[in-house]
Amino acid sequence: MRLLILAVGKLKQGPERELAERYRARFDDLGRKLGFRGLDVHEIAESRAREAPARMAEEAAAIIAQVQDGAVLVTLDERGQSLGSTAFAAQLGRWRDEQVPGTIFVIGGADGLLPELRRKAKLSMSFGGATWPHQMVRVMLLEQIYRAATILAGHPYHRA
Repeated sequence: MRLLILAVGKLKQGPERELAERYRARFDDLGRKLGFRGLDVHEIAESRAREAPARMAEEAAAIIAQVQDGAVLVTLDERGQSLGSTAFAAQLGRWRDEQVPGTIFVIGGADGLLPELRRKAKLSMSFGGATWPHQMVRVMLLEQIYRAATILAGHPYHRA
């Protein structure tokens, strides 16, 4: 199963980008041994439309254009389900074992995600009730994906 993060907005050079890349690379090293075919991050340009609904619609269209048939769509949303790390790992493991071709994680822009896009998701995840900057969500998601791989591998990184 291939993992893809579609993130609205650009992660500029700096510590957030370095940390995100570190977790992505760590996952690639371990994930391939666990039957995952890699983890990519694609940045979606932020819409320049004047009104929020139009911005969300443009961003949603760009996201949907990158969703492959049969892939599981997971949105990151403050209204989503808060999963513990072991539950998240178990879910990724189930999708891998079911031979889902890919899992696509979607991080919206400043206005959030179009409701129609959220409804298409098989899972909507939250990192708690707080609103987080998309740069931080990207780093936290990459860390949780790496942590999930360590849990599936029985690696001591996760010490809960």
